[in-house]
Amino acid sequence: MFNQVNTRKMSTLKFKSNINCTGCLSKVTPILNEEKDIQTWEVDLEHDDRILTVKTDKLQADDVEKAVSKAGFQAELIK
Repeated sequence: MFNQVNTRKMSTLKFKSNINCTGCLSKVTPILNEEKDIQTWEVDLEHDDRILTVKTDKLQADDVEKAVSKAGFQAELIK
Protein backbone atom coordinates (compact mmCIF):
# COMPACT_ATOMS: atom_id res chain seq x y z
CA MET A 1 0.00 0.00 0.00
CA PHE A 2 1.32 3.42 -0.95
CA ASN A 3 0.70 6.67 0.81
CA GLN A 4 0.29 9.65 -1.44
CA VAL A 5 2.73 12.36 -0.44
CA ASN A 6 1.85 15.97 -1.00
CA THR A 7 4.76 17.19 -3.09
CA ARG A 8 3.47 20.71 -3.63
CA LYS A 9 5.71 23.34 -2.18
CA MET A 10 4.20 25.97 0.09
CA SER A 11 5.09 29.49 -0.95
CA THR A 12 5.28 32.48 1.33
CA LEU A 13 4.45 35.68 -0.53
CA LYS A 14 5.03 39.10 1.01
CA PHE A 15 3.36 42.28 -0.18
CA LYS A 16 3.55 45.96 0.63
CA SER A 17 -0.05 47.01 1.22
CA ASN A 18 -2.23 49.95 2.13
CA ILE A 19 -4.19 47.97 4.71
CA ASN A 20 -3.71 50.49 7.50
CA CYS A 21 -6.04 49.68 10.38
CA THR A 22 -8.37 47.17 11.95
CA GLY A 23 -11.25 48.64 9.93
CA CYS A 24 -9.31 47.88 6.75
CA LEU A 25 -8.66 44.36 8.05
CA SER A 26 -12.37 43.83 8.57
CA LYS A 27 -12.95 44.63 4.89
CA VAL A 28 -10.21 42.41 3.50
CA THR A 29 -10.68 39.49 5.92
CA PRO A 30 -13.79 37.94 4.32
CA ILE A 31 -12.22 38.05 0.87
CA LEU A 32 -8.92 36.49 1.89
CA ASN A 33 -10.63 33.95 4.16
CA GLU A 34 -12.90 32.76 1.35
CA GLU A 35 -9.90 32.09 -0.93
CA LYS A 36 -9.52 28.34 -0.42
CA ASP A 37 -5.96 28.26 -1.78
CA ILE A 38 -4.62 30.58 0.93
CA GLN A 39 -3.38 28.50 3.85
CA THR A 40 -2.70 31.44 6.18
CA TRP A 41 -2.40 35.19 5.90
CA GLU A 42 -1.61 38.13 8.16
CA VAL A 43 -0.95 41.84 7.98
CA ASP A 44 1.71 43.56 10.09
CA LEU A 45 -0.03 46.82 10.96
CA GLU A 46 3.02 47.97 12.94
CA HIS A 47 5.33 47.88 9.91
CA ASP A 48 5.59 51.08 7.83
CA ASP A 49 4.75 49.11 4.66
CA ARG A 50 1.85 47.18 6.26
CA ILE A 51 3.32 43.88 5.15
CA LEU A 52 0.78 41.29 4.03
CA THR A 53 2.16 37.75 4.31
CA VAL A 54 0.32 34.96 2.49
CA LYS A 55 1.13 31.26 2.59
CA THR A 56 -0.19 29.29 -0.37
CA ASP A 57 0.72 26.30 -2.45
CA LYS A 58 -1.26 27.30 -5.55
CA LEU A 59 -1.72 31.05 -5.90
CA GLN A 60 0.56 33.43 -7.71
CA ALA A 61 1.25 36.99 -6.60
CA ASP A 62 -1.22 38.33 -9.18
CA ASP A 63 -4.00 36.19 -7.69
CA VAL A 64 -3.42 37.63 -4.22
CA GLU A 65 -3.17 41.18 -5.55
CA LYS A 66 -6.53 40.73 -7.33
CA ALA A 67 -8.16 39.35 -4.18
CA VAL A 68 -6.92 42.31 -2.12
CA SER A 69 -8.10 44.67 -4.86
CA LYS A 70 -11.65 43.23 -4.55
CA ALA A 71 -11.71 44.66 -1.01
CA GLY A 72 -10.58 48.06 -2.29
CA PHE A 73 -6.94 47.86 -1.24
CA GLN A 74 -3.60 47.52 -2.95
CA ALA A 75 -0.90 44.92 -2.48
CA GLU A 76 2.43 44.99 -4.26
CA LEU A 77 4.71 41.96 -4.22
CA ILE A 78 7.99 42.51 -2.39
CA LYS A 79 10.78 40.89 -4.37
